[in-house]
Amino acid sequence: MAALFSTHLHPHIASPRLALFPGRSTPTNRSIRVVCRSSPSSSSRSPRPLGSDDSPKGISRFVREGVISLALTAGLLVGMPAFDSAAWAGPAVPDLAVLISGPPIKDPRTLLRNALPIDNKAIREVQKPLEDITESLKVAGVKALDSVERNARQASRALSQGRSQILSGLAESKRADGEANLDKLAAGLGELLAIVEQKDRDGVAPKQQELLLYVGNVEEDMVDRFPFEVPEEYRSMPLLLGRATVDMKVRVKDNPNLDECVFRMVLDGYNAPVTAGNYLDLIQRHFYDGMEIQRADGFVVQTGDPEGPAEGFIDPSTGKMRTIPLELMAIGDKAPVYGDTLEELGRYKDQTRLPFNAFGTLAMAREEFDNNSGSSQVFWLLKESELTPSNANILDGRYAVFGYITENEDLMADVKVGDVIESIEVVSGLDNLVNPTA
Repeated sequence: MAALFSTHLHPHIASPRLALFPGRSTPTNRSIRVVCRSSPSSSSRSPRPLGSDDSPKGISRFVREGVISLALTAGLLVGMPAFDSAAWAGPAVPDLAVLISGPPIKDPRTLLRNALPIDNKAIREVQKPLEDITESLKVAGVKALDSVERNARQASRALSQGRSQILSGLAESKRADGEANLDKLAAGLGELLAIVEQKDRDGVAPKQQELLLYVGNVEEDMVDRFPFEVPEEYRSMPLLLGRATVDMKVRVKDNPNLDECVFRMVLDGYNAPVTAGNYLDLIQRHFYDGMEIQRADGFVVQTGDPEGPAEGFIDPSTGKMRTIPLELMAIGDKAPVYGDTLEELGRYKDQTRLPFNAFGTLAMAREEFDNNSGSSQVFWLLKESELTPSNANILDGRYAVFGYITENEDLMADVKVGDVIESIEVVSGLDNLVNPTA
């Protein structure tokens, strides 16, 4: 079986013998648009793997890491280590402090806000209580509104007291837009308090998302220029020097409740310019249009293996398959590291800035034993981290995340093998793509 990373899953992940992260069950009772439309039959071509993982070495490594992950989880649950890590003959294992550092952030929009290359405490102090409203709303009935009111007033005070510091952090070229968003944010906070006063619980979440959109806009207006130099050997590749938003339209078959769905994705070039640039360039070439979903097993949805013998994108200008390096940005680093996993670098406790926390995390597939073999195959993770926060699972620091689904992510669980990507279109950010290919 092939690596995650080809169109078949890495055995660390896919083996039914040890399901570390079971797939999310198909959601029910959702409000979705029902479209009565016939769907043409799809090709039955089997996806071609990039590399074989069912070797004794691959299985051994899978079992070893599976046991370690389960042991760490067991240790967390019972409050004590479940095994003697010193007796394990592999690389050093992250200690339990990583696991108990706090609940993982699973919201893709929050992850994207936190991943921006900015350092402005004042705007983060507005952001945090607004995000905390999500937890407040988990309380039943109108009792939740007391906590929501506290969150809203805290955010309002933070905005009032920190406004000058926030303004000073805006890029000069984006100052007018930033000020406009701050004014909308201030007005919206007053509207949120009015919603609470009216005991309109259902009105809270939409207003919260609106306010967080303004916060995100202000934070993006603080980014003056691209924060680092891409290494010279990769500068001629397509690069996304910023962010882009794209809509992927998928035609779903054999589902009486859903015919098609549009998944909105944000590609993050601030933390993965080579990986995101490669993907956006292929989108512009319509590489994925008409391509089938090639794997959907409850853990990931994967596609990108083209027709024919090639296992990735063949660049017509060279006649060879374009490959890109493994690209990982760790928290605290000024620029990504290339070509090595964090484990290979001995950075076992370091956390990636774009973690595998959100349902619908978008990442680059590659061969297991060749870090720099990514080309066109990508996957979306169908899990939410609970006992496996950043860098305590078997994906963070080993595979390059370069974006998240931000709208309709739950519907990705309904996508199956043979469903078709009708199109992927750029909504915004195309001007951030440099070195596009013809």
